[in-house]
Amino acid sequence: MPERQVNTQDTMTMEVEAQVVEPVRKSIRVRADAARAFRIFTEEMDSWWPRTHHIGSSPMKRVVVEGRPMGAIFTEQEDGTNCPWGSVLTWEPPHLFVMAWQIKPDWQFEPDLSKCSEVEVRFTPADDGTTLVELEHRGLQRHGMGCAKMREQVNAEGGWGALLGMFAAKADEAS
Repeated sequence: MPERQVNTQDTMTMEVEAQVVEPVRKSIRVRADAARAFRIFTEEMDSWWPRTHHIGSSPMKRVVVEGRPMGAIFTEQEDGTNCPWGSVLTWEPPHLFVMAWQIKPDWQFEPDLSKCSEVEVRFTPADDGTTLVELEHRGLQRHGMGCAKMREQVNAEGGWGALLGMFAAKADEAS
């Protein structure tokens, strides 16, 4: 009987898929009601998302979030192209927004949703008129071999914590 060859890349990929990478969790309280906070985070993402955070091939003009299940999330670039980087998975204003993070560890677009992580954002109103915004970036192991690097980057100083801070500044300004 001939020996069976093992593809090292396939074995490594299966090992990564078998492990669970700890989600990135961040939260912030904003001085806005849940409906306004949800709207600013999603429909008005362009008002707070930094122009440096994109995967397009030219400078970013604006971020677009199509507010519906399976709506696209993309940036319009200065060269006239649109650069997709996410899809809306759950759209439940004003309490829940979930998107597929369609960005590979090498910061390129990933069209296959089965290879994408998810970002869930919950908006919980408080009695004092503020809203607790909780973000969880999960399923990072779906990114394969670069999943640990991806987690490190979205959890780093310029990652989700900083982005929530920019969002909160805009939400607080609008109140």
